[in-house]
Amino acid sequence: MPKFVVEADGGSRGNPGPAGYGSVVLDPATGETLAERAEYIGVATNNVAEYKGLIAGLRAARELDPDAVVHVRMDSKLVVEQMSGRWKIKHPDMKPLAAEAAKVLPRARVTYEWIPRERNKHADRLANEAMDAGKRGEQWEPSGSSAALDASAARALATPPPAGPPGDAAAGAAAVRAAMAGSAGAGTGSGAAGSAGSAGPGEADMLFAVPVPVQVPVPAPTAAAAAAPGGPDAAGAARPVAEGADPAPVPAAGQGWGPDMGAPATFVLLRHGETALTPQKRFSGSGGSDPELSAAGRRQAAAVAEALAQRGTVQTVVSSPMRRCRETAQAVADRLGLTVTVEEGLREADFGAWEGLTFAEVRERFPDDLQAWLDSPEAAPTGGGESFESATRRVAAARDRLLAAHAGRTVLLVSHVTPVKILVRLALGAPPEALFRMELSAASLSAVAYYADGNASVRLLNDTSHLR
Repeated sequence: MPKFVVEADGGSRGNPGPAGYGSVVLDPATGETLAERAEYIGVATNNVAEYKGLIAGLRAARELDPDAVVHVRMDSKLVVEQMSGRWKIKHPDMKPLAAEAAKVLPRARVTYEWIPRERNKHADRLANEAMDAGKRGEQWEPSGSSAALDASAARALATPPPAGPPGDAAAGAAAVRAAMAGSAGAGTGSGAAGSAGSAGPGEADMLFAVPVPVQVPVPAPTAAAAAAPGGPDAAGAARPVAEGADPAPVPAAGQGWGPDMGAPATFVLLRHGETALTPQKRFSGSGGSDPELSAAGRRQAAAVAEALAQRGTVQTVVSSPMRRCRETAQAVADRLGLTVTVEEGLREADFGAWEGLTFAEVRERFPDDLQAWLDSPEAAPTGGGESFESATRRVAAARDRLLAAHAGRTVLLVSHVTPVKILVRLALGAPPEALFRMELSAASLSAVAYYADGNASVRLLNDTSHLR
């Protein structure tokens, strides 16, 4: 009995927005491309496009041989889990599409496998070609560039994936790097200014392509907990979660997935682009000059805007009131066709008399105050600055307001070093000194999600792949 591999993908530039899908049928032994399908489908969501890509791929396999056994590989965990019967299908738009996909071939002859996005490049490319064609007012037609993969790439596609579940750290890291690959950006992620505890330039893996969770059980936040730095607040980072998904809950050790908790509220945490002070690593808080983005910072903002537009998952943009954040947020909002809402609680800490100084200059001029600040979250910078304890209360309160206003949605928060680190620290239940052990480069993205049971999933931190 013939056997085919179907790889499918779909995308939406806006979610909902202009959407398209791509599918490819492969020979599992050689990786040879046997058929391709792609189509611009108008305005739709990512999930609708992904399901339509699956349906088109299954139909293409059936056309090649109606008796074929098909192994489907997709980077959409939602589609794979729902079609495999492990997740319920709740969203009304998904149910008829899933039913349609199930009718193309007998269920016994179709199996499903999740793969990282970097291993689904062929279908992803077809989907983007279809969307590009739709933007030109045309329908997609096969081109030489995508008619077949070269032999080595084909062999790679036929290679079994690494062992481990979809959240496997190695596979997830690779997928995350691939998620932002190809995004233009002339700037570089330089060292973090605004918190003397920030490390120098560097990069970590990132969000969006696949969950790589560090899931920490945290009690649901209370007013008392929010008031205590290092308390058991639930804070999270952001991977856009597909609408209609039954996201994977926090698993107990040695057990399978737990009960459905519904879609989490998801915060995409974006540090603003560079200012003139950033490369010099000067304290730049809310008590200083409120600088604008530099030329490099504007390029970084444009790059991250394009990267987020390609993912098509952000539904709301919220910004710190400070100029560098509003400029960064506006660049993203303009690209996504959204508006910017200002949240005062996302402003940077006030560094008092340290504003505009380097760490070395503060150490020379205010050694005792600096040491006290490093030793205790209750200590404030010289001259009436804001302590980390005070900043934590403010940021936690802002977080709770945003969670209440955006339940189950994906929200981009454009903020600063201190607020982003606080959100991540609270999500992890880490002590206050953890703030000095995180790096956060300019225009970097971090990921966190908040579940209904009070758990927070910190997925990735400090990605700058979109700037390369």
